Amino acid sequence: MPASKTNLRSRSAFTLLELLVVVGVIVLLMLFLAPAFTSLKRANDITNAAHTIKEALEQARNTARASNTYCWAGFYEEDGSKDSTNPPSPGNGRLIISMVASKDGTTIYGSSAGAIDPTKLRQIGKLIKLEAVHLPLFAVGSGTGSTFDTRPIPDWNSFTDYNSSRFGELNAAPPNTAPRSSTNSATQYPFQYPVGSPAPAPQYTFYRTLQFAPAGDCRIFSTYDVRRVIEIGLIATHGNATPIPTSGAGTSSVTFDGNVIALQVTGFGGNVKIYTR
Repeated sequence: MPASKTNLRSRSAFTLLELLVVVGVIVLLMLFLAPAFTSLKRANDITNAAHTIKEALEQARNTARASNTYCWAGFYEEDGSKDSTNPPSPGNGRLIISMVASKDGTTIYGSSAGAIDPTKLRQIGKLIKLEAVHLPLFAVGSGTGSTFDTRPIPDWNSFTDYNSSRFGELNAAPPNTAPRSSTNSATQYPFQYPVGSPAPAPQYTFYRTLQFAPAGDCRIFSTYDVRRVIEIGLIATHGNATPIPTSGAGTSSVTFDGNVIALQVTGFGGNVKIYTR
């Protein structure tokens, strides 16, 4: 005799036990895959940050060339575990970038050290804030190729090691990044955010700067000679907590496992290239 409709429905349906097994398998898969998704998101975040920095530097260079003027890109790192404050809280985990241009086409600052007059500057774009990133001082590449580990080597000298050609550990004690002397690692010509006339009260003062000239060449900290390459390292953070290096901890040349990025800016031409691992 033909099976009843009730029997057919019961045979095609899942039992409660079967449903529980399926749900359990899905939960286990999610537990195993969650770290992979988290790592992928961090990789995307730091990659996006690198491209944002690249675009900002290219905008500053292009503005200098198109407007026949001098432009500056300033870097400041603050505590990423708390909201931005005024005055800011220096630390790790949130990168602040500001770009400005000279209104009259000159370097403004002349020969005397001191902050650049904010009334003689105009803002280029908006203030940039990048979350969950830190600027370390990576161990240099081998200079034998075009990968992260074989990338070009920044210029070296006996006084500053490689730090006269790279950014990193912006809030660490000297020697940290591009020191101007053994006791002062700040540029002689910082600039503030915001700028304008009359001069507004500063929220950020940028001591770590890159200067782009009308010809497009790039100088680190305004007063330095043109470097063959200038390097900016990037690594992901958790709030203000930075990853533990695999070697070189406590030095100005560390190595890390996982997702790391180095941006290099050529001194002549001001071209930006991203190296990832």
